[in-house]
Amino acid sequence: MAAFIAKQMVGNQLSAVKGGDGGDDGDDKEKAEEEERERQEAIREAEERRKEKHRKMEEEREKMRQDIRDKYNIKKKEEIVEAAPQEEPNPLMRKKKTPEELAAEAEQEELDDFTNICTLVLKYMVHHPYHHLQQQQHNKKTSTTTTSTEVILYVQY
Repeated sequence: MAAFIAKQMVGNQLSAVKGGDGGDDGDDKEKAEEEERERQEAIREAEERRKEKHRKMEEEREKMRQDIRDKYNIKKKEEIVEAAPQEEPNPLMRKKKTPEELAAEAEQEELDDFTNICTLVLKYMVHHPYHHLQQQQHNKKTSTTTTSTEVILYVQY
């Protein structure tokens, strides 16, 4: 990695001293692409080394934890081991949702909101039935129609 960075700095300064006229644009593009590939490879290797380092550290910690458990006769908590989640290499490269999928999600959210509202209303009616019944009796005096909710509430009480 350090060699790559040194090569970059020296190479850029050297081309500036030469006074590159830019006569070889195709060659410059190839060099730029090659440098970009090298840079991406260096980044990927650094990330792999970092992950390996952290994996080793976690193994050492777990070994230490197990030694402490053994020393003090502590049982390990049962953990549900899930399959390692498959990480996508680049979040920008994930599968994009189609307009139909987005519309279906929006419709599901609206349905969920409606269901939540209905649930809240029903909970209120169940927890405050007398208030609701008084309101119904008042409404009954003013109108002669009976709703299905009134029938259900009268049957329950």
